[in-house]
Amino acid sequence: MTIAANVATTSVLAQGGVDETLNRYFGSFAERVADIIFYSVPLFGADVPLIVTWLVICGVFFTLWLKFLNVRGMMHAIALVRGKYTSPDAPGEVTHFQALATAVASTVGLGNIAGVAVAITIGGPGAAFWMVLAGFVGMSTKMAECMLGVKYRKVHDDGSVSGGPMYYLRHGLAQIGFRRLGLVLASAWALCMMLAALGTNAFQANQATAQLVSVAGDGALGNALGGNRWIIGLTMAVVVAAVIIGGIKSIARVTSVLVPVMAVIYFLGCLVVIVVNLSALPAAVGEIVAGAFSPEGVAGGAIGALIVGFQRATFSNSAGVGDAPIAHSQVKTNRPATEGFVASLEPFIDTIVICSMTALTIVVTGVFRDADALDVDGVTLTSRSFESVVSWFPYVLALAVLLFAFSTILSNSFYGMKGFGYLFGDSRTAEMVYKGIFLVFTVIGAASALEAVILFADSIFFLMAVSNVIGLYFLARVIRPEFVQYWAKLKAGEFDRVSVNSS
Repeated sequence: MTIAANVATTSVLAQGGVDETLNRYFGSFAERVADIIFYSVPLFGADVPLIVTWLVICGVFFTLWLKFLNVRGMMHAIALVRGKYTSPDAPGEVTHFQALATAVASTVGLGNIAGVAVAITIGGPGAAFWMVLAGFVGMSTKMAECMLGVKYRKVHDDGSVSGGPMYYLRHGLAQIGFRRLGLVLASAWALCMMLAALGTNAFQANQATAQLVSVAGDGALGNALGGNRWIIGLTMAVVVAAVIIGGIKSIARVTSVLVPVMAVIYFLGCLVVIVVNLSALPAAVGEIVAGAFSPEGVAGGAIGALIVGFQRATFSNSAGVGDAPIAHSQVKTNRPATEGFVASLEPFIDTIVICSMTALTIVVTGVFRDADALDVDGVTLTSRSFESVVSWFPYVLALAVLLFAFSTILSNSFYGMKGFGYLFGDSRTAEMVYKGIFLVFTVIGAASALEAVILFADSIFFLMAVSNVIGLYFLARVIRPEFVQYWAKLKAGEFDRVSVNSS
């Protein structure tokens, strides 16, 4: 149903002011974009978006191609994050931990709170099962793309770094004899990244605003905020601007503190809800597992639950999309494979741990049963789960939502800026132009309806995966030898001599 269909084309004042005007035009645009990108084909009674299938197959391929290195190398990944096996004089701008924190700040966001709620409401509890499976195979995709991000990054004379899919698509494909294809894919990806960062920014601002309005209630404050959501967006934009002006080092410093804090707050909040409803936990787990294979009342049955789960998980952890390699390429290392291992922890933290906690919180309280799948406000549904335990618990969620949204917006500003810089030059002027546009979308996102924002964010975000995954398949012949050689040297003890502490 078209969002703007029932909106008359009368004056701005007659339509509710700035918020309604933004929603009217932004909503219709988002729908047109989504119709193209989420082209679906019927399969077993469900409409399957081809772009989601594209990403899931990629994850399965690299899980097998790397022989489950995402599992075999997990302890080594943790050691790297702790500062082991790192040469102190390696090129780069941030530590393994800071790179991971910046990337996790982008993935651990409102997708983990609102996205999971939307998935369960539409696809039933079984969607959570498929989200976890998508996170598992996504670990391998992250390993592959983030290793390439370091291998083909560009280190400038001043020590700053530019990296990401636009560089490994261009230089990596040229190295194996596909120069023209690399140039096209790199430019297409950079253009999409510019736009995707704006969409993701809008989604985060939208859901943070929704939670603030919800917590404010129906009184004078709630009515004032609800009627002027753009003011909340403007306030967020000012705070974001104060951080992103300092570039990646400033962003990394903030996210390295913010990510652990926000994760602990949210994890503990979910844990309290689950413990209070501990007697219902076995049934909730059973409902998730059973619903994955035989959901009742879900469009498309098991396939419908699978598709919804995969789609929300991919939006949450971004495996295969290519944004994370930008952050990971900034790391201080002279061995590209190290950052591949570190990057594999992102989908584990994001999807397998945090999304699972959200799913259990929603299912164990049963609040999803009364939600309307056609009119779901994701973060509000999760808030109801918290409120069912303690009346003031939504304030805890509100704090987590604000931290999640803020950290994601920070990371995406850097991602979008790098895409913009690749196309128009890494100049100070280009950076400031993009940052200005980015901050405007913070206001647009806060003022727009959830359906319009989530359509636009999903659409442009997934579009990046087309060129990125094509490049990953071509570069598979480069990816596996890099990891095989590194793993052999690690097992032979060649790296023990340079172990240092990252602190």
